[in-house]
Amino acid sequence: MTRTWRIGSVTDAARARIAVARLAAEYGVPTVERARLATALSGHLRQCLTKGGAWLLTLEGPDAPGGAAALRAVVTPSPDAGAAGRAPWTVTVACPEPGRAADAGPDTEDAAGLAEALLGADEDTAVLLEKLAEQEDLVVFHREELHQTNQGVLALHAELDAAGRAQREAFAAERRAREEAENARRRLRFLADASAALNASLNHDEIVRRLPELLVPRYAGSVDVWLFDHEDDRRRPSVHPGAAVLAARTGRPQYAADHPGGLPGVDDRPPSALDPGRPLMCLPLAARRTPLGVLTLSPPGERWDPDDAVMLIELARRAGIAMDNARRFEHNRDIAETLQRALLTDLPATPGLSLAARYLPATHGLNIGGDWYDAFRQRDGSLITVIGDVTGHGLHAAVMMSQLRTALRAYAVDGGGPGRLLTRLHGYLRHLQPDLFATAVIARFHPDEHTLTWAAAGHPPPVLRLPDGRVRVLDAKPGAMLGIPLQQDIADHTERLTPGSTLALYTDGLVERRARGIDPGIERLAAALGAYGSAELGADLEESADRILHPLLSDSERDDDVCLLLCHLHG
Repeated sequence: MTRTWRIGSVTDAARARIAVARLAAEYGVPTVERARLATALSGHLRQCLTKGGAWLLTLEGPDAPGGAAALRAVVTPSPDAGAAGRAPWTVTVACPEPGRAADAGPDTEDAAGLAEALLGADEDTAVLLEKLAEQEDLVVFHREELHQTNQGVLALHAELDAAGRAQREAFAAERRAREEAENARRRLRFLADASAALNASLNHDEIVRRLPELLVPRYAGSVDVWLFDHEDDRRRPSVHPGAAVLAARTGRPQYAADHPGGLPGVDDRPPSALDPGRPLMCLPLAARRTPLGVLTLSPPGERWDPDDAVMLIELARRAGIAMDNARRFEHNRDIAETLQRALLTDLPATPGLSLAARYLPATHGLNIGGDWYDAFRQRDGSLITVIGDVTGHGLHAAVMMSQLRTALRAYAVDGGGPGRLLTRLHGYLRHLQPDLFATAVIARFHPDEHTLTWAAAGHPPPVLRLPDGRVRVLDAKPGAMLGIPLQQDIADHTERLTPGSTLALYTDGLVERRARGIDPGIERLAAALGAYGSAELGADLEESADRILHPLLSDSERDDDVCLLLCHLHG
């Protein structure tokens, strides 16, 4: 179906619009689409009438030859109106029921037809208004949903913000806790390292010297150590801050500054008159409730952290204990060394034989009192020389060394060779001093024959320098250590001596080093002894002893005491 209308006036446009609307209804076009078609067509026809001239409206239905399932309206200028060449206007609507083709009949021009068309338009308008109302209700519903969604989003944002703040606060608290834990570990590590450094030394002056090295600049700007009854106090005026004097009297830490320190366990005091512009913390040094001195510190910055102050108080307590241990050690060491030297023998003068002995206490640790040497004559005129080492150190070792030397001299009165004497001394230790052990070497020089008889019990071997400069280590099989729970008979060994020979007896402190063992030390001793000629040794054996000791001991600290006994046979 194809219909065409000529549009020249408003009446023509109205009649054509009414006919298009009726045909669209006949073809089953939905009301909304039908209203959209009519509205679009009316608007375009109004524009055409405004432009003037005649226009043609062509309506093609779905049942037209070659037509699709749609209703198509085309507005073109009338050929006789002189408006040819203008582009046509087209609007198309789908027909859900294209098979319902109907004849709209002739155009209605009477009042009844217009009224019917008007009522039909009102029905379409009512449907549109109803759908519009539905859409408005739907819009209101969606607007309410959107509002509730917005409220939920705002609430969610508020919750997320609160959660974010809580998370940031938790992270900050965790960071602070981690920093506090790290600072606590750092303080504990420093306290442990500082305590180890202070207790590693048994030298009183060295401990005092280490305190500033440990504290400056991390925990103190300056350090002053005031020790009571110390030699330094006798050489310089005793001028100390009032807070230090108060700390010495009360035994409590004091803080002197123009502002309160607020440090735990520390009493606040006015600033020091000696240095009013600088805060001072005065910590007592004490051990076993005995005051030793006062440690006075200035802060590394404006003031101390309270936790640092607690750590410094503990460090001062440990420093006091280390100083007290060092003083006790030095006191016991002096006693042991004095006793040791008092018990060492004056060497006898023997024709044809020169003797020189040296005893050097340890420079590191309390390793004093175990080494000893002796020389005495037997009834047949033979000269007994002995050197030994008692296990243990300190006063107990010095006393045990004295008993062992006395027992050996008593056994030697009855005669007997070195091996026999060592065997009897071994039995003495096993039965009377079961917890005491010792090593020793005994060498006997016969007055009439140039022979050397010697025996060793667990001791480093003697070293013999021959007149031609060759050096031999007398390493024949020795006996076991004296005092061990083992029955033994220690054998004698004999060497023929040539005038100009020199025998060296020594203890392990001369040749043994922890990093290298004992064999390299014996080789060094042999080299040092072989570096001197017989004439030089015979001329001044005392000076030679010092010169032999120097290269062996000057390269390291002595952690054990040292004995050396040189015997030189003249021509």
